[in-house]
Amino acid sequence: MSDGRIYVGNLPVDVQERDIEDLFYKYGKIRDIELKNNRGTIPFAFVRFEDPRDADDAVYGRNGYGYGDSKLRVEYPRSEFRVMVTGLPPTGSWQDLKDHMREAGDVCFADVQRDGDGVVEFLRREDMEYALRRLDRTEFRSHQGETAYVRVYEERGTPSFNRSRSRSRSRSRYTPPYHNRGSPPARYQSPPRHSMSRHSPRRSPPPRRHAPQHHSPPPPPRHYR
Repeated sequence: MSDGRIYVGNLPVDVQERDIEDLFYKYGKIRDIELKNNRGTIPFAFVRFEDPRDADDAVYGRNGYGYGDSKLRVEYPRSEFRVMVTGLPPTGSWQDLKDHMREAGDVCFADVQRDGDGVVEFLRREDMEYALRRLDRTEFRSHQGETAYVRVYEERGTPSFNRSRSRSRSRSRYTPPYHNRGSPPARYQSPPRHSMSRHSPRRSPPPRRHAPQHHSPPPPPRHYR
């Protein structure tokens, strides 16, 4: 079942998000519009409706609709597992692109723009990841025999050779004064605690010293008369 999201292709180069909203608002409440309008490329967009039934009506009513100098292409993209393909030859069609990318798995959607860029969606994540690993920098052949080496990268990312990110944490500019420099200076060392060692013999307490006792001299003898 559709999730209410549709693809809109063959848009004019000066299209704005409000233009797309004007095209589709009458079919139902629009949740969001994702316009891809990078400089030098043919724009395309994804429109998501609150009610999937409104998306059905939009596809039926706007696919092939004359807009500017071209006809809109309005279809269902069936997956979030999407890659961009650049460097396609001028005669490369969406059918050629779909055939080329099928090596990675089940392609549910493919489209080619006039500038040699394309978009492909897969049914499964593992198929998308295979395409990123194995189909980047591969030779593409159109139905008219033109060939070119294409790049494959994630739609929201950068080309695949830059996709890997270091997971290591950046080092701090501050280094503690004694980090990795051996033991700290003597004034920071605790004195040895021999008396607390488990193996140290227990010392007997020193004998108590008694204060000397002073005896008073005996009384003088008493003489009786």
